[in-house]
Amino acid sequence: MLIAVDGPLASGKGTLARRLAAFYGLPYLDTGLLYRATARDVLASGADPHNEADAVNAARALDIATLDDPDLRTARVGAMASVVAAHPKVRTALLDLQRGFAHQSGGAVLDGRDIGTVICPDADIKLWVEASQEVRAHRRAKELRARGETITDAQMLADLQERDARDAGRADAPMRMAEDAHLLNTTTLSIDAAFEMARQIVDAARAELPAD
Repeated sequence: MLIAVDGPLASGKGTLARRLAAFYGLPYLDTGLLYRATARDVLASGADPHNEADAVNAARALDIATLDDPDLRTARVGAMASVVAAHPKVRTALLDLQRGFAHQSGGAVLDGRDIGTVICPDADIKLWVEASQEVRAHRRAKELRARGETITDAQMLADLQERDARDAGRADAPMRMAEDAHLLNTTTLSIDAAFEMARQIVDAARAELPAD
């Protein structure tokens, strides 16, 4: 069973994807970390994330064993991840890695912004997770402050709006909801309530899948 979970920053997609993977006993990949790691490595080398060649070199040399690096969750790396993700050749460099993970025996859960539309358009079940920009900004700012960063909700909202526009407006693999995805709005939902709704969607869709 292959589950694709897409949506914008701080919509709750990562939390839901991790919980779904644990519940159904499936391997999980946060594909956004691939772009964060690419941005981290570009910055660490002193190169320019806006330069496609620099970003592609970092993507091709990416070590997925470093995806648990806490620096990937910083605001600076997050902002630059959106920049490197806009480069078509970076997305191409990371495409096979993502598809290889997705199509391993037994299935998997992947979350990102283009899983259901580009990476795994053949996914058995697709979820699109969203929330209001104000709620998402508050969630993300609170998370960053808990890690010691200094950022206001207003600053985060401005950054989030810029990133949403860049992710949705890029020419290659823009962030958008797949036509056959199930919509889940988490604006007013607790984590547990959102997970329960996601589980019900997956179970209902799973019941319609052909038997192995």
